[in-house]
Amino acid sequence: MIRSVEEFNSKIKSVMISEEQIKEKIAEAAKEIDSWYDGTPILLVSILKGAFVFMADICRAVTVPCEIGFMCAQSYYSGTQSSGIVNITMDLDHDVSKYHVVIIEDIIDTGRTLNDVVKLLRARNPKSLRIVTLLDKPARRVVELEADVTLFTIPDKFIIGYGLDCGEYFRSLPYIAEYNEEEK
Repeated sequence: MIRSVEEFNSKIKSVMISEEQIKEKIAEAAKEIDSWYDGTPILLVSILKGAFVFMADICRAVTVPCEIGFMCAQSYYSGTQSSGIVNITMDLDHDVSKYHVVIIEDIIDTGRTLNDVVKLLRARNPKSLRIVTLLDKPARRVVELEADVTLFTIPDKFIIGYGLDCGEYFRSLPYIAEYNEEEK
């Protein structure tokens, strides 16, 4: 638990990706998504909690008509290491067989969480299924999985901000930062 603003700020080691860089890449990603569907309505599926900020910005940036849906899949609980166990704690309430589905993900790390979500959604026979991820950390991948669009590839560092957290804090940062794990 963070006990003060000073402690909160001490956990931000360095800014890795600025707010401006994120905005530029979102505009590019939205154009790519628009080109895939040429005006055909889509379903954007956000993986909660980390992707909610990214989802909000993507759905405002695309020009194709879109619905949104949410799933909650969890493999990080209170620390900085994945548990390796993926739990779908909230499922989608859409019949995806009626949609072109675009999964909006915050980060592909080990790939376990997203791999399980993709398998689940593919079994429901969407018209098409694509993945757009804000961040990719290929050094940690343990399953074979790639996004259709990756905004940023990052090194093997624990990151926070722009929806990503550590212990539920830091989601509100408008940028991506490296988390300072050192005790102060």
